[in-house]
Parts: sequence; C-alpha cells; structure tokens
Amino acid sequence: MGRFDGATVLITGAAGGLGRGAAKGFAAEGARLVLSDIDERGLADLAASLPAETAILAGNIADEKLSEDLVGLAVEKFGRLDVAVNNAGIVQSFVRLPQVPSDEARRVLEIDLLGVFYAMKHQIPQMERQFKATAKGGAIVNIASVAGLVGAPKLSVYAAAKHGVVGLTKSAAAEYATKGVRINAICPAHTRTAMVDSFVRVSGAPEAEALAELTRGVPMKRVAEVDEVITAILFAAAPANSFMTGHALAIDGGVGAI
Repeated sequence: MGRFDGATVLITGAAGGLGRGAAKGFAAEGARLVLSDIDERGLADLAASLPAETAILAGNIADEKLSEDLVGLAVEKFGRLDVAVNNAGIVQSFVRLPQVPSDEARRVLEIDLLGVFYAMKHQIPQMERQFKATAKGGAIVNIASVAGLVGAPKLSVYAAAKHGVVGLTKSAAAEYATKGVRINAICPAHTRTAMVDSFVRVSGAPEAEALAELTRGVPMKRVAEVDEVITAILFAAAPANSFMTGHALAIDGGVGAI
C-alpha cells in the first residue's frame, strides 16, 4: 500500500525535471494526479506515461486564473485536493544585480514568487473546507531553493523570489496550523536538471570542470540528483509526517553547515 493511495496530488511545472520526478514518485505511491505546465506537449506526454489516473491543464502559473482552474479541476475530477506541489519556476541570467534587465526581473518574480502565492491562495481554502467537512485537510509543498535561505551572488532576483517563497510558506503555515493544512518548503541546491545542463553548455568548459565550478561551495562537491529531491518532497507531503509545518528543508549537500 502506497503512502498516497487514493490521494489527489496537484503538481505545477510537471513537465520539467523535478516536476516529472515528483509525478512519477507520487504515481508510484498510489496517487491520482492533476498536472500542469506551460509545455502542453511535454505535459501530455508525461501524463500518457504514468500508471495513474491523471488530469492535465496547460498554462502559465503567472496567470492567477490557472491556479483557480487547477483546484477546480482537482475537485471536479477527483472530489478533493490532498497535496499540492508548487514547483513551476524559472531562473534568471547569471549576472550581477545591475545587469539584470528589469523586464526579466519582473518575469522571475511573477512566476517564482507570485505564482506560488496564487497557487496557495486557491489551494488553501479548498483544503480548509475539506478539513471542516471531513477532518482531513491537506499538505502543500513549495519548491524554493537554497538560494531562498542564503545569498546567491549573480542570482539576486531569483534569490529574492525564493526567499519570498520561504516567507509565504512560514507565514501561511502559522496561519493554518490548526486548520488542517500543513505547508512546507523544499530548498534544493543545484540539481541535475535541464537548468544545470544548460549552465554546463553555456560555460563552454568540459562537464566535469563546469560542475566543479558550480559546486565549489558545496561540501559534498556535487549536484543533487532529482531522486534525492523527490525523496524530500514525498517526505514533506506524507500523511504520517503530520507534525511538520512551516519548515524550509534544505537539500543542499551541506551548504547550510558552513
């Protein structure tokens, strides 16, 4: 029996590395899935590959209507919303703060911060209603970053957005701690996804050299693997983990230890 048998799990940014991994992880544990991504084809391909009941809705998480519609889809299709993984996000250009174009900064904040705000704004009331009706609410897992816990040179706007996600997580967790909604954040360091692959390509250096530069400040001297981050996401969402809320869980290879 899986930890999420019969549970309805909503995942944004589902077609990307972490989102795809999360969808596979929850499906393997018995969940029913509501998946979203801006990549409509990638989303459809993912849904077709999963051994789970799945509903999909493509769109831009910076549009608040998408978050409202996703919750509505979960309720219409499966009757409730048990878990939400707010994963959709982008990264900025790797430059110092004055070199970040203002329109790029605005886009990063709209997707990485306001996208999570819109998602929680519509997910929380549904989970609270469920708790009042059945004494079973839900869990929200926001994907932040180690850049949401410390400074991140040449990623200033991204870091500001992810610090904001941690702030939203902690504040909402305190507001709903007695209302059946647990809210936590996962804060990974660099993870082996398309984002890291892109950095390696753009650097022009051999892969080993580029990764060594990327992980220079990581005590473990490597990037995280997707499965390592998914393990933390499933842990944070698991019903048995019922006393953890408002926590920003670093999956960082020891960055926070130094």
